[in-house]
Amino acid sequence: MNTFPLFFKLENRKVLIVGGGDVALRKADLLSRAGAAITILAPDISTEIQALLSDDKHELIYKNYNKSYMTGARVIIAATDDETLNHQIHADATALNIPVNVVDTPHLCDFIFPAIVDRNPIIIGISSNGKAPVLARLLRARLETLIPQGYGKLAKLAGEFRSEVKRKIPTLTGRRQFWERAFEGQVSQLMFAGNESEAAAQLQADLDKIASLITEKHTENDISTEPQTLQNNIGEVYIVGAGPGDPELLTFKALRLMQQADIVYYDALVSPQVLDLCRRDADKVFVGKKRSNHAVTQLGINELLVNSAKEGRRVVRLKGGDPFIFGRGGEEIESLRAHSIPYQVVPGITAANAAASYAGIPLTHRDHSQSVRFVTGFLKAGAPNSNFKNFLNTDETVVFYMGLHSLARLTTGLIDAGRSSDTPIAIVSNASMPNQQVLTGTLADIAELQEKNQLPTPALLIMGDVVALHHDLAWYNLQNQQKNNNSDTTASNWLRGGTAATPKADHTSQQAHALLMVANLATADDGLEQLVIG
Repeated sequence: MNTFPLFFKLENRKVLIVGGGDVALRKADLLSRAGAAITILAPDISTEIQALLSDDKHELIYKNYNKSYMTGARVIIAATDDETLNHQIHADATALNIPVNVVDTPHLCDFIFPAIVDRNPIIIGISSNGKAPVLARLLRARLETLIPQGYGKLAKLAGEFRSEVKRKIPTLTGRRQFWERAFEGQVSQLMFAGNESEAAAQLQADLDKIASLITEKHTENDISTEPQTLQNNIGEVYIVGAGPGDPELLTFKALRLMQQADIVYYDALVSPQVLDLCRRDADKVFVGKKRSNHAVTQLGINELLVNSAKEGRRVVRLKGGDPFIFGRGGEEIESLRAHSIPYQVVPGITAANAAASYAGIPLTHRDHSQSVRFVTGFLKAGAPNSNFKNFLNTDETVVFYMGLHSLARLTTGLIDAGRSSDTPIAIVSNASMPNQQVLTGTLADIAELQEKNQLPTPALLIMGDVVALHHDLAWYNLQNQQKNNNSDTTASNWLRGGTAATPKADHTSQQAHALLMVANLATADDGLEQLVIG
């Protein structure tokens, strides 16, 4: 190690910052969060610093530098743009044996400001020793996504119980096992879900239970070999929306629960990249359902979830898109509730949102569409959706899930029901993925264009005047073409005149089964299943 990481206690300790500009402001902001008593020394001090350090514990000195102001300082920061002055500050601080940091001058720094992940009292510092500060900040951003805010509250709760745990569990091994179970089990889940009082009650109950067992068995070793007696035998099920396929579109909570799962039941819609983010040693079971090929029936999936939870396992039901938009998440929850299985639901970006956003087609627009309707092309037991008269409102965007295989029937039915044959419509295939393709046309010609271009599933249809905006607002495929080809793509820019944007073949092969947006859309209702948003 080029430097050794240390954490300074600066509560009410004097920190001298020489400089009064933006750099000084950034350092003062960080140090004030640690409770430091900050002295700013500069002839000109910004109004932002004045506002930040308005508390009486801080001091603003509107004077030129003099080493006499170093007296009593715990650390010193030189934040001026005067190189000669910065060298002088470093020399004076070194003579007084006070740690000094000269901003953006690594060889004059006794200590380094790391990139910080703050989950107080959990603090993580990341440093590149001044070699690549931008990389350190990027790594911090990665950690921010992996470490939820609830960890700080969990640590505070542990601090409140630490003395009692030490008193009731006499051995170090026993205490370690107790805290491991608390941090990986129901206590942590309650805290992450925002149920702080319930988390505290659960921790107290767990502690009382283990203390009782210790009393009964007289030796803590007797119970350390029986962990199942110290925890709830019922596990928990997480119904997680995996989004459209791009792993960067996952929510923080989805990623956290995926990393905790003991077993994952995943759909055909879930991309390999998303599945790879699940815990490495978790069991992964495919339960996907395509239009006419169900690997496991819905009742079978419900039973798998219940049985796995009853075994005490943490179960992730990983579903493409959003669990509550044609995802049958409601049916799974009904089964869990019937068996008193605890569960959580994590929403995901549904296929309609992803397809529209990545195709540059706003689902609503003040000039073109005041509402959007999500519709499945097939109803329960594979019955086609033929309620075409419900889709004649020209001020509304209609998104058809599971409509590609019945495209001719849908377009003919809509026209026969009274929808103009000139109505714009788009097919979006593999939305958000590198092999995304889009085909635009009208109700009159889209079936013929699809017969010619053969866009693959997973795909959905977007119908309405907003589709015409795609020619000007499209960005994703053009962006990919520019990255891949570094060439002029104007001539083939995004389906003008009913042509298809064709990605490079290597992306298509890599992502062939990444996102099957129109899978598992069979519904529980006999009537039309749809979601209308005004």
